Amino acid sequence: MSEPRPAQAVKLVASVLSARDDAIGAAVRALAEEFGRPDFISAPLSFEYTDYYAGEMGAPLRRRFVSFETLFRPERLPDAKLFTNQVEKASAGEGKRREMNIDPGYLSQAHLILATGKGYAHRPYLRDGIYADLTLVFRQGSLEALPWTYPDYGAAGTIGLFNGIRRKYLLQLKLLRREDGNS
Repeated sequence: MSEPRPAQAVKLVASVLSARDDAIGAAVRALAEEFGRPDFISAPLSFEYTDYYAGEMGAPLRRRFVSFETLFRPERLPDAKLFTNQVEKASAGEGKRREMNIDPGYLSQAHLILATGKGYAHRPYLRDGIYADLTLVFRQGSLEALPWTYPDYGAAGTIGLFNGIRRKYLLQLKLLRREDGNS
């Protein structure tokens, strides 16, 4: 019989997508107020994988990935998604279209999980209308895409970016173990 233990803290990450740089900046500031100081913000990345968001947010779309210094409890992922939904709605104002899309998730040693409001076969339900989307898994020294991974998350540049964030996360875990006396 396995003994239940609390999950290890994870690295909170988010994708912020918009046609407006000021909207991306506002989203990053809102995320920082809620989750603490970012320790990584990517350069603006062109988003040309789909035109799904263009009708609502305009074009050309740009994305920035963000990770946060303070480690995060994985069971709080639905809270993060509900918060980002509120930020998106607030950016739209009354009767306007959304200016941004924010997708929170977390990196652990084993995988990247994104939060979504859309269920599917590979997305187990968490709570409050939020599902977990297993997006990338760590195998043979690198994160890698799965058959259902969105093409932008499966791109070599994105995987490289998340491998870098994962390395930072592993260093944080190592420092925590030293502080706790568990080297």
